[in-house]
Amino acid sequence: MPRSFLTAALAATTFLSFGAAWAGQAPGAASDADIPVSHRDRVYAAEQFSNTVSVTDPANNRLLGVIRLGDPQPGNLSPLYRGQVLVHGMGFSPDHRTLAVVSIGTNSVSFIDTATNAVRHVTYVGRAPHEAFFTPDGSEVWVTVRGEDYVAVLDGHSFEEKTRIKVPAGPGMQIFSPDGKYGYVCSSFNPETVVVSVADHQIVGKVRQASPFCPDLAATPDGDQVWFTLKDVGKVQVFDARPPFGLLKTIDTGPITNHVNIVRNAKGSFAYVTVGGLNQVKVFRTDTFDQVATIPVGNLPHGLWPSGDGSRIYVGLENADAMAAIDTLTNRVIATTPIGQAPQAVVYVPNAVPEGDGRANLQPLGVAGDVAHLTLGPVGNTMAGKTAKDGTPPTNVSLFSQGLSQVLQASVTGLEPKTPYVLALSDHPDGKGKVEPLTAFMTNPAGSAIVNAVGPIRQIVQGNAKDERRYLVIALGTPDQPGAPVQVQSR
Repeated sequence: MPRSFLTAALAATTFLSFGAAWAGQAPGAASDADIPVSHRDRVYAAEQFSNTVSVTDPANNRLLGVIRLGDPQPGNLSPLYRGQVLVHGMGFSPDHRTLAVVSIGTNSVSFIDTATNAVRHVTYVGRAPHEAFFTPDGSEVWVTVRGEDYVAVLDGHSFEEKTRIKVPAGPGMQIFSPDGKYGYVCSSFNPETVVVSVADHQIVGKVRQASPFCPDLAATPDGDQVWFTLKDVGKVQVFDARPPFGLLKTIDTGPITNHVNIVRNAKGSFAYVTVGGLNQVKVFRTDTFDQVATIPVGNLPHGLWPSGDGSRIYVGLENADAMAAIDTLTNRVIATTPIGQAPQAVVYVPNAVPEGDGRANLQPLGVAGDVAHLTLGPVGNTMAGKTAKDGTPPTNVSLFSQGLSQVLQASVTGLEPKTPYVLALSDHPDGKGKVEPLTAFMTNPAGSAIVNAVGPIRQIVQGNAKDERRYLVIALGTPDQPGAPVQVQSR
């Protein structure tokens, strides 16, 4: 074949690959062409304590920088503050040119140009929105307003709110069938997922959830199934994506089951599920529902998204400030990249930057990369800080720097279900001294919880002055009546 002809053929192939609206991966259709990993692709993570969006090149798994949507504390406490707080949810447009980034604390959706990393528009919606995604034709953006009882429907071009879809209170996330006919909306406050007709915004189906707390769902590219996670009870459920939307399977996955996404590769179709309390990603076949892999990834895996060809899936590690890349044929982690604080939603956008280096408006990681890690283990356990005999990891604690203070986040496991506890400070390493409560929490039915506190905690629990040193503990009871510690700081 003449060289010029070969070059032209390769160029045409590249154009066709990049020109596809969606790849043959979620959230697209199985009939769409796969898009090979390249330097034009980007992996984005929404980071809720640094209020940033990290931008990673998947071709070399290198962090290029962050898009800073807001400031850390105490700057964001000012009454004149104009930035975003608790950057959390994320979606992208069918043409791969626009990110939709949800900030829970400021009730906003920031629309970002993927080529320039510049914020094009900010739309403010109702209380505590959670996720946003474009319809497959790009005409609308649906935003689940979890603090209320509706989905805000924005115009896909002007980004202004045009209507609302009434749903059960606490809508957690929405995703669409690959053909754009249905929108699936799960709930974080009520045990019911609803199916909405995209054409007329009417509810046309309902699916009973095994518990009220669903944070995430995904539709298979073949249009056959919808998978959703139940964070409070550690389960995943699957239902038929077409009428009558019957429940197909309920799977026990483990404590703090976070997100699910779908991968298609040479071995078949698979659902990948992040299980935060086990620090694992579990992999299930979508045809038989058999579990085929368990992948250790790091502390508190949260959001995840496949590459445009399904060869990789990227996982945000909430308590590790990192992104893990998994080879989906071997189901092994092939790279771990430092990113911002407490990544939540993750999206992989093929051909996000069609030309140029795509680094405009990016900033260095800076203070967003400053985090300290601790573990808590059972009182009196010589294996404190290591995996327990039942396979449960220790409680992982991250202290995210906000300057002189930190945001503490603990991924608590191994406690009694539905029981009140306090996270506290003790003046003795074994927890037997005076207990000073930091915050109270209630465990979920799986005996787990995500617990937060704010203060100069790092200086206290890692200090060198013996008379001022304190140790993190978890105790039964309430702040008014704390009981004996059941977990203590091990390192």
